[in-house]
Parts: sequence; structure tokens; C-alpha cells
Amino acid sequence: MSNIPGADKKVTAGICGILLGGFGIHKFILGYNTEGIIMLVGFFLSFGLVSILGLIEGIIYLTKSDEEFVETYINNKKGWL
Repeated sequence: MSNIPGADKKVTAGICGILLGGFGIHKFILGYNTEGIIMLVGFFLSFGLVSILGLIEGIIYLTKSDEEFVETYINNKKGWL
């Protein structure tokens, strides 16, 4: 496990993105509440098609190094892809 603050959220957010992506759970884990609500509402309005976005984001999270993940999603607060 990495000692980089924020890296502990990478695996949890990645797995939730892959398995529950349409509900925006991975966004809430990262503290992106607005984006999480958008995905949750979008899930119901798009009949689940937004789940593809969550799947892609989960894969992206897991393929980044801990340093890249923290810099991109924790420090720079990149809310989408």
C-alpha cells in the first residue's frame, strides 16, 4: 500500500466505478458530490447507459500509478475522465 495521502481511495473508487459506475458511487468516494448526483440522476434518465462512463473511469483509476491518481483526482480535482 502506498504512503501517498489519497492513494488509499484509488482501488475503492476504481472497483466501485467498474461495478457500480452508473450510480456514481466512485464520484462520492472521491468527494465529487455534484458529479455523483449527475451520474445518479443520469443513470435513471438514460436507462443505465451512463454505467459505461463509470466502467471506463474505474478502469482509468486502476491503471494510473498512485502518484498519477493522487495528482489528477485528489490534488487537481479532475471530476470527469
